[in-house]
Amino acid sequence: MAEDNKIKKIIEVALLTNNQPLSIDDFQKMFDKNIERSTIRMLLDEIKQDWQDGSLELIQVAHGYRFQSKLEYSEFLKKLNPDRVPKYSRAVLEVLAIIAYRQPVTRGDIEKIRGVSLNPNSLKQLIEREWVDIIGQKEVPGRPSLYATTKYFLDDFGLKSLSQLPEFKDLEHSTLNPTIEKDQPNNDIQELDKLNEEE
Repeated sequence: MAEDNKIKKIIEVALLTNNQPLSIDDFQKMFDKNIERSTIRMLLDEIKQDWQDGSLELIQVAHGYRFQSKLEYSEFLKKLNPDRVPKYSRAVLEVLAIIAYRQPVTRGDIEKIRGVSLNPNSLKQLIEREWVDIIGQKEVPGRPSLYATTKYFLDDFGLKSLSQLPEFKDLEHSTLNPTIEKDQPNNDIQELDKLNEEE
């Protein structure tokens, strides 16, 4: 019991001092002896419970586990570094939403959904931010690139997998063109989740 408590404290310190999410494998690397994955998961659950009434919360994202401030404190934290809060145009956010909900998509798919030609800077910004990447080419003439979201997108939006995206119809302030088929399920999302897990 005392040993588990020490392991728990080490995991907690690692989470609090790291600026990147940590995976179960990362936690296992910290110890000389092999700690069972189930033990680490149990201790992570305990840490999550310990912080339940605190100002931080332990969440699981695509790359692992991390602490983040609770939502009610975010507006205050933004004031510390107002210049560091990235600002994206409506067009960039529309492109990101289309990729997130319809991935994998080509540039032509995005243009068809939006009804306007795509400024190459929109995709460039998303790729530079590491929210979007090219995952292959579509098997049609010209073999256009296929775009999909990355694990960094999931991490930055506090998601473990694409299946945790809110239902499109539930989004309050959708910036997308109303001609999108909102209730059509995208079966590729589960496939992309599998690919992200394998990375």
